[in-house]
Amino acid sequence: MDEGPQGDAAPAVIPRARRNLARWMCGGAVRSRAGHDDRTTIMDYPLLNAFLTMLWLFLLALWFLLLFRVITDVFRDDSLNGWAKAGWTIFVIVLPVVGVLAYLIVRGRGMGDREIASMRAREAQYQAAMGGRAASQAEELGRLAALKDHGDLTAEEYQRAKTKVLAG
Repeated sequence: MDEGPQGDAAPAVIPRARRNLARWMCGGAVRSRAGHDDRTTIMDYPLLNAFLTMLWLFLLALWFLLLFRVITDVFRDDSLNGWAKAGWTIFVIVLPVVGVLAYLIVRGRGMGDREIASMRAREAQYQAAMGGRAASQAEELGRLAALKDHGDLTAEEYQRAKTKVLAG
């Protein structure tokens, strides 16, 4: 048998360069006194375990997304008073799984309605800020070009209006 760089015996069938490459890729696995690897290498982690790890990480991310969604909904709801908000928040933080499931069962139906109401309020606020019209620059430039082509605007007036629209 051929001796490797760490003195362990390896079959002569595997060339030395290939063995060294495998050791380099695995971080040069160090042998303990008993002769077993002390580190887990990439070759010791099967594909199914990698898949299950990714699945658990995805479920963990999904769990945190749901948890933050519930906490956001608690503070968004105007029908709850301060004590109710504090109670739900403490319940969700102290017993997260039970708290989130209880919140979804008790108040889950209204979560979507509150989200839609919030979006409508933001849209109304945006429309009010825009003065009732939310025309894009492209629509405004198209309207100006139509006025110029129709003869209602001169070339100089068109350029001034175009500069004003593009300036914001």
